[in-house]
Amino acid sequence: MKLLYPLFKKIAFSFDPEVIHEYSIRVLSDYPLLSELFDQKVSVSENDKYKVSLNGPSWSFPVGLAAGLDKNALALDFFSRLYFGAIEVGTVTPKPQDGNPKPRLFRYPETESLRNKMGFNNGGAEKVLSHLLSSTKNNKVLGVNLGKNKITPIDKAWEDYNILYRNFSKISDYLVINVSSPNTPGLRGLQESDALEEILSSLGQIRSEDPCPLYLKISPDIDKTHASAIINLAKKYSLTGIIATNTTIMKEKGEGGISGKLCLEKSRNVRKWILDEARECPDLDVIGVGGISSFKDLWDFWLAGGKAVQIYTAFIYQGPNILNQIKDGIDDVLTSNGIKSVNELLENLEKVKNPFKK
Repeated sequence: MKLLYPLFKKIAFSFDPEVIHEYSIRVLSDYPLLSELFDQKVSVSENDKYKVSLNGPSWSFPVGLAAGLDKNALALDFFSRLYFGAIEVGTVTPKPQDGNPKPRLFRYPETESLRNKMGFNNGGAEKVLSHLLSSTKNNKVLGVNLGKNKITPIDKAWEDYNILYRNFSKISDYLVINVSSPNTPGLRGLQESDALEEILSSLGQIRSEDPCPLYLKISPDIDKTHASAIINLAKKYSLTGIIATNTTIMKEKGEGGISGKLCLEKSRNVRKWILDEARECPDLDVIGVGGISSFKDLWDFWLAGGKAVQIYTAFIYQGPNILNQIKDGIDDVLTSNGIKSVNELLENLEKVKNPFKK
């Protein structure tokens, strides 16, 4: 079935990106068993082979689906039948919102990248919650990405995150504070220390009464000093981890955020800063996202000190086959080094032969 997705992509890429995306999500929602076309079942005997132990919930596979692809949690049953170790839905806001004017999604096939200026378009917390309650996650880890409504004043943003935390904490395996999308006016300002501390502080009492693993998703457009400040706040407020990174701004491409290979270098730099700082914080997860499109990218992240990554744009360009390719890469390394599991591999990485080093 390796030729199935390339054929679909050839047809799909002749349509408007957002139109075909919405159509595809509806089809996958109605027919989740289409997943069987990609032969991605892990046998019982392999349950622990690809598992990645994190401080938050452990993943059954070191690659998860990033937020943004299934904003309204319509196709959870399909995506959770693939190799993905975790599925992150959203971004969801308290109230429904239409997002920014169309067109707002653009392809750059020559670099396997996308530009979006969506603006947190979603059905709102009540609708997304109803979808999750009626869905099955097939024993996979479920994350929900949380954002503020555009109409909510910046100084009241903490109220939106409190509402969303209460809505989704009991049904989710982890939650994500999204203050790094470039498509909601003023949102990235919430990454600044004072504004971010207000949000994290306001969630403190709620989390003590209703614990749920909590991550912060950050921008690739920050400097090293800012990355250090974010790590300090993450430690102060006992966050579960950092998701690095969101999309990047490239003004020469137009408004919105760039994802895919065009953002790899920026995202990788920020991930390195965060991972370096996090070495002193063994209780802080760092989830890598942004430009990751191959087993080599995962391997580079492992070498830098990370464990689990997410993909989105690479999934659009490569389809489920990317998960097969990453699994094959993992299998080759495990077999050639006589290692039984990914966890064991990560514990002994310094002794493992680099498959990309000649």
